[in-house]
Amino acid sequence: MTDAQIFETVKQNVLKVLPDLRPGDVTTEGTLTDLGANSVDRADVVTMSMEDLGLTVPVSEFQEVHDIRSLVDLLARHA
Repeated sequence: MTDAQIFETVKQNVLKVLPDLRPGDVTTEGTLTDLGANSVDRADVVTMSMEDLGLTVPVSEFQEVHDIRSLVDLLARHA
């Protein structure tokens, strides 16, 4: 699975959780908080993305996630 495929999965889940956003709003440089996601929204995006990708990632590893790029990188390491 490529980083681009993982990003597309994350992006689609961001758009499901935050339906007022346009696809172009979601970039690897941005953060979920900057896009208007609260803590529940962020947890939903992460959980949905892991389920869609068939991944399990220890919660402690998400401490290093600070933007969408680092989320994609973390998921890619477990793919």
